[in-house]
Amino acid sequence: MKLSRAILTIALASLGGTAALAEGDEIRIGQTLPYSGPASGFGIIGRAQEAYFDKINAEGGINGRKIKFISLDDAYSPPKTVEQTRKLVEQEEVLLMFGSLGTATNNAVHRYLNSKKVPQLFVLSGATKWADPKNYPWTMPGMAAYQSEGVVYAKHILQTKPDARIAILAQNDDFGRDYVAGFKRALGDKAASLIVAEASYETTAPTISSQLATLKASGANVMFGVVLGKFTSQMIKGTAEINWKPDLFFVPTSASSISFLEPAGLDNAVGLISSSNQKDTLDAQWANDEGVKEYFAFMKQYLPNADLSNSNYAAGFQYATLMAKVLTACNGDFSRANIMKQAASLREVPLPLLLPGITVTTDSEDYLPFQQLRLRRFDGKSWVAFGDILDDR
Repeated sequence: MKLSRAILTIALASLGGTAALAEGDEIRIGQTLPYSGPASGFGIIGRAQEAYFDKINAEGGINGRKIKFISLDDAYSPPKTVEQTRKLVEQEEVLLMFGSLGTATNNAVHRYLNSKKVPQLFVLSGATKWADPKNYPWTMPGMAAYQSEGVVYAKHILQTKPDARIAILAQNDDFGRDYVAGFKRALGDKAASLIVAEASYETTAPTISSQLATLKASGANVMFGVVLGKFTSQMIKGTAEINWKPDLFFVPTSASSISFLEPAGLDNAVGLISSSNQKDTLDAQWANDEGVKEYFAFMKQYLPNADLSNSNYAAGFQYATLMAKVLTACNGDFSRANIMKQAASLREVPLPLLLPGITVTTDSEDYLPFQQLRLRRFDGKSWVAFGDILDDR
């Protein structure tokens, strides 16, 4: 995914009539999120970001410009994403799209936004395809790549359980396939012998109970569940109901919110392994951390009734601070080309909730802002980090 800065500059400069703000205009930011449907728990991310941009506006905006944030419900449905995105671009005339969630949903508008030369920034999906500046210079991911996360889990298995018998349950789309690809890549030539069963499910499926029964019957003692939303709860509760207790049980970062674990019973989630690049705001070790204190102060003022155990609020806060840093770096030039230029010029940028030693770096040849992760294990109340910071670079 390497691309010379000169070529990227030419690609972005070729936009001709790309929108730029007139003096005094709002910075109009669009977004689609699932406020309804199977992944509706992620809607909290948008609520937190709306509140953060309210905070920015109350403090005078960015270079004197107020932010108009328009976040619409796509119900985690690609056709709805297309409808809402076109509305945002063509009717609401947003300057950029920011933080929209999902692989299939963002894929549905990927070419459209690039053809319109509308920045598609910090996509909440770890699909590898979002970091392709040569072919899609207007799209940038906002998460560690799913493949990188899969690599980290596989490395942990090889180090700690070389005799593993692995079962994989994966969502049947790019989200699931990317995780599995990275996972198998890290297992290398051992993948064929270590993986004893694989199953998939459609996002429209009512249940995954039959897949779980099949995977248990394989005799697997390690489970990698590439799931999202309600399927996270179904998987955790379902394995407990059939009395299947894998020695190692992995779930993606995007499936690790307490809001997804609670419906399954937190006791059933004890021992789950996930990963993160973010501080657990409820962990006592961060009680005096300046970034965490900044987050809690924001929540107290702007979202006083929020459930602070729900990590989606922290995720929303984190990505909103990143978006604000990019807009501030624009130094008043809010053309779409300059917004992309600044997003692709981040240099070891700290964010309030990133783990120590982790910063955000991008350039015109590498659009991936996050490439470092640390494993963590659920203890029944919160996620507890363990081991060293790992990456796939």
